[in-house]
Amino acid sequence: MLAYMNRFLRVSTTATFYAFLPFLLIACSKNSGDNSVSHQSASSDKPSEQTYGVIEWTDLLPDEDLHALENPPEQLSDIEDGSEGDELASQLKAKISSGDTPKDPYEQALVSKNIRPEFDGRNVRIPGFIVPIDFDDQQTITTFFLVPFFGACIHLPPPPPNQIIYAEYEPGIKLEALYDRFWVDGTLATNIIENELATSAYSMTVAAIEPYMEGLPEDWDGAEDFD
Repeated sequence: MLAYMNRFLRVSTTATFYAFLPFLLIACSKNSGDNSVSHQSASSDKPSEQTYGVIEWTDLLPDEDLHALENPPEQLSDIEDGSEGDELASQLKAKISSGDTPKDPYEQALVSKNIRPEFDGRNVRIPGFIVPIDFDDQQTITTFFLVPFFGACIHLPPPPPNQIIYAEYEPGIKLEALYDRFWVDGTLATNIIENELATSAYSMTVAAIEPYMEGLPEDWDGAEDFD
């Protein structure tokens, strides 16, 4: 995954961003590991144990959006810096930003608010990067966007809304660096949150946050079965 990240952070054109976005989203979903955890809920008399099952970012995508993102237009990946095609890619970005309804499946997936309804109310554990929204005088962050790759919504355009989670964490967290990756455990909801930074199609009430660790089991083959 780090190779994908390093390559992605070196790109400078709109065309390369939109051509490489599908590979980055997929790369960020690899090697999450079967790292499910349990936490005690803070109920009054008998605290109950909540289990948070690991998911990948691509698990949040409806099948049609995933298929579209995995099959970007061929001409987009062949565009060179400063070429006429690069200008067309910039026009694509402008069209997406304008709020016009795109007709192409790939363009639709880039702005899709479509969700997987089965995740509504689910306790999940997902790795990601924190984009601060609200914080106090001590720089304690209580609301943030959780995103799949570093720089999203700040240095880079936001990913599709169904690849952004609006998160609320009452205890708050202090960040040492925006490039730190975290495991975030919480209860998902499928609702639209709009902000000047981005729009998210999922929200989360966060139960716990901890640093992301590499080196998880090699035999893990995907998200947990919630059925």
